[in-house]
Amino acid sequence: MTERLQGALNAALGARVVALKHALGEVTIEVRASDYQEAAVILRDGGELGFEQLIDLCGVDYSDYRDGEWTGRRFAVVSHLLSIRNNWRLRLRVFAEDDGFPVVDSLTSVWPNANWYEREAFDLYGVVFTGHDDLRRLLTDYGFIGHPFRKDFPLSGNVEMRYDPEQKRVIYQPVSIEPREITPRIIREANYGILGASK
Repeated sequence: MTERLQGALNAALGARVVALKHALGEVTIEVRASDYQEAAVILRDGGELGFEQLIDLCGVDYSDYRDGEWTGRRFAVVSHLLSIRNNWRLRLRVFAEDDGFPVVDSLTSVWPNANWYEREAFDLYGVVFTGHDDLRRLLTDYGFIGHPFRKDFPLSGNVEMRYDPEQKRVIYQPVSIEPREITPRIIREANYGILGASK
């Protein structure tokens, strides 16, 4: 099945495929940002392929990936696709060209359910989707500053909000939580977790 899928992908997409990888039972293809939307249309409508369902779409921040071994672009968008008629699953990955201002095309015209997934990737990673009709924050507050899933975002955030009973409204203020590192307790007993072990 995998050989047939790989052959169909190479035949339909040709040079648009930058990389094709098969690992852990999953096929992943990577395309350039300039070919992203066109490749998605081919994957959906291409003769043998028929990836009519977008299962998921998410952003990824590759900075500090594998303890700094990563040397490629920082932000990617990964889509998980399903071809029901062929029982094929596919992962489609595209990297934004600019790490400082990540932009890729929207897939809402190809798969309408990409709408909220792209809003989530915009909100949490700051990826801008060109052609999205309603690109606004989805999970954070309207006044939120930054993108909390970026690896350089502070763990405690920058501001906190609370209800002020005197002003009778929600106010924003600098974070009042002291930064701390939580180190898990290490259990060093030799027979910890062994049932029936004597004490």
